[in-house]
Amino acid sequence: MTHRTLWMAAVLALPGLSGCSAPPATPQVRALHQEVGQLNQQMRQLTRQASALEIQGQLNSQSAQGAWLLPQANTPVALQTQAGTLTFALSPVEGDASGSRALLSVTPAASHPLPAFSATVEWGEMDPASGKPLNAEHFSQTIHVAASLIPQQTVTVPLRLNGLPPARLGYVRVHEVLSAPAASAAAAP
Repeated sequence: MTHRTLWMAAVLALPGLSGCSAPPATPQVRALHQEVGQLNQQMRQLTRQASALEIQGQLNSQSAQGAWLLPQANTPVALQTQAGTLTFALSPVEGDASGSRALLSVTPAASHPLPAFSATVEWGEMDPASGKPLNAEHFSQTIHVAASLIPQQTVTVPLRLNGLPPARLGYVRVHEVLSAPAASAAAAP
């Protein structure tokens, strides 16, 4: 009988409680909630970028023969090469019908003109648990940068990163940077 009494009391109290809802939010409260949501999103993005930057730093500290660029790190990497010290930076990665695309900016140290060179660009996925590159499936291409009649401080090389959409692209690695022979460098436009 006590269960029945409690149940009846709860049913009778419902109409009275329905009028106790929260008052409608004012425009200032809605704006504050929206601002908090935007700040949370920015914090998540900064946390992902900091994590990627830490992994990129670890990969580059363990490799003197290549520059590891993680798209989410959004930070350039300097590499001592046969063509001198070059700094590589990756533009934001965009989707493409066959995978991804990005721009690779190459800048020489100091104010030296950019020499002609070739390099191997490799890309693939990262292991989400360990943060290390997955070697099972990676792709590569060779890029060539010709010497210019007008000394260049920076050159931008378009990259077609086939095989992986931006969400799965974990790294881009530039290695085997070789100076072009003087004869071909002089003949380049």
